[in-house]
Amino acid sequence: MSSVRPCAGNERPTILAIVNAAAEAYRGVIPDDCWHKPYMPSGELDSEIAAGVAFWGYEADGALVGVMGIQRVRDVDLIRHAYVLPALQGQGIGGALLEQLKGLNARRMLVGTWAAADWAIRFYCRRGFRQVAAEQKALLLKTYWTVPDRQIETSVVLANPPLDRA
Repeated sequence: MSSVRPCAGNERPTILAIVNAAAEAYRGVIPDDCWHKPYMPSGELDSEIAAGVAFWGYEADGALVGVMGIQRVRDVDLIRHAYVLPALQGQGIGGALLEQLKGLNARRMLVGTWAAADWAIRFYCRRGFRQVAAEQKALLLKTYWTVPDRQIETSVVLANPPLDRA
């Protein structure tokens, strides 16, 4: 039995465990100066939730095995911190989470990810997102996210529905 549901406040340790286990995929892929362990410390998770990131989880057989956050910022919804336990990736869990979040409203959705995380870019493109033009990326990251310049340099943004390239 599986379900997609909002995460409860007492699930923060499980959210962190999922994020940090799945983020191991970034080690050796993203720039070394952007990698740290743990990838997401507990204080960062607390800050993200305080900033309005609402986490949803995929529960299978009573255990939380995947998470994805959504954050309403101005006129868009940001997909934040989408991770599935490594042993369960490729089984539709991330897709189910994303479909649930897409169904919450009709606003444009944006997601930022590392440019070197080609698997993540493919995941979103298969689900209707399109990578924004390089000249739009920095403006979007500065408008909707609070990230350091180094992360802006090494990231991409994808949009659904796609943005006009004009």
